[in-house]
Amino acid sequence: MPFLRILNIPTFEKNELLSFLDIVLVIVSSAGLLHGVLFAFYLSVFKKKKTLTNLLLGWILVFMAFRIGKSVMLNFGNDLEPVFIFVGLAFLLLIGPLLRWYVIGMTRSNFKLPKYYVLEFVPFALVFIASLFVTKEWYENSKLVIIVFSSGLIFIYLHFIFYIVFAWRIMKFTKKQYQKELQTKSQKAVFNWLRLVIIGFVAIWVSYVLNLLDETVPYVVGPIVYSIIIYFLSYKAFQLKATDLDGNVFKVNDNNLLFNEISSLIIDNKLYREPDVSLTKLSKMIGKSTQLTSSVINQYAKQNFNDFINYYRIQDAKKLLSNVESDIYTISSIAFDTGFSSLSSFNSAFKKFEGMTPSRYRKGQA
Repeated sequence: MPFLRILNIPTFEKNELLSFLDIVLVIVSSAGLLHGVLFAFYLSVFKKKKTLTNLLLGWILVFMAFRIGKSVMLNFGNDLEPVFIFVGLAFLLLIGPLLRWYVIGMTRSNFKLPKYYVLEFVPFALVFIASLFVTKEWYENSKLVIIVFSSGLIFIYLHFIFYIVFAWRIMKFTKKQYQKELQTKSQKAVFNWLRLVIIGFVAIWVSYVLNLLDETVPYVVGPIVYSIIIYFLSYKAFQLKATDLDGNVFKVNDNNLLFNEISSLIIDNKLYREPDVSLTKLSKMIGKSTQLTSSVINQYAKQNFNDFINYYRIQDAKKLLSNVESDIYTISSIAFDTGFSSLSSFNSAFKKFEGMTPSRYRKGQA
C-alpha cells in the first residue's frame, strides 16, 4: 500500500549503502531544495527592493523546503522520527494561504495583509501542535495510525489545492478587468509570472497525489519535480523581472485615459492620414510632453510612435489594394492618400507589417 511507504512502515529490508542511482536522486532533489532556500534568502535579504510580495514568495520557498526536505529524508533515510513526518506535512497548510496573499499582492496596489490573516494559520497550528505529541510507539503499534494519517493527508492536500484554485481565480478575475490590448508590459509580465507559479504548484501537488494513489510512482518524484520547477521559475523570475514588480503596476492612473484620447485622435479622427503628423504635433494637441506621449504609446500600443501611425496607414492601404474598384489607382497614389510622404517609405512600412511589397499583395488579391 502507498500509505505504508509514506508512513515509513517497512515492507522490506533496505540496503544500508545507497546505490549509485539513489545518490544521483539525492543530489538532484537536494539541489533544487537548496536552490529554493537560496532564492528565498536573496528575496528577503539581498534584494534591494524590499516588498511584501517578495517576502511572501521567500516564505513560500522556505516552507516548501521543509515539506520537500521531509520527502527527501523519508525516501533516503532510515528510522525517520514520526514527528518530522507529520510536521513536514503540516507546512503545506502554510503554503496555501501564503500563495493566495502573494497573488493578491501581485495584482492589487498597496496590498497589506488583512487583519484576520492569522486565522488562516489555524489549520497549520492545530496539525503542527498535534504532530508534537506523536510518539514512535503509537506510530508503530496503534491500529488507528493509518486512519489518522490518511485522513490528515486528504485534508492537507484538499486544503492545498483549494488555495491553488483560489489563487488562480484571483489572477483570472484581475486579468478580466484589463483588456489584453490595454495591458502594460509590466502587467502582462505579472500575469505570465503568476500563471507559471500556479501551474508549477499544480504540478507539485499532482506529483504527490499520484504517489498516494499509485504505488508505482516513486516517492522521490515529488522532490525531483519541485527541483525542476524551482529552477525554471527562478529563470523566468529574472527573465520577466517578476521580483521587481508587484501590485502597484495595476495602480490606477491617467495613462489609460490618455491613451484612449490618443487613440481617438489617431484612429477615429484618422489623424494618421496626415503626412505631417508627428510626435511633437500630437503632443501639442493633447497638451502633454513628447516624452509622456511616447511612453504611453509604447506602454499600451506596444509600438513606437512611427509604427503606431504606420500600422493604421497600412490597414487603409490594404483595403484599397484589395478593392477591385481601386485598380485604377496606382500604388503611389494609394501611398500618398494613406498619409505616406514617399513611395519608398510606404514600401518599407508595408513590407515590415505584411512581409511583402504592396504590388505583390495586390496581385495576391486579384
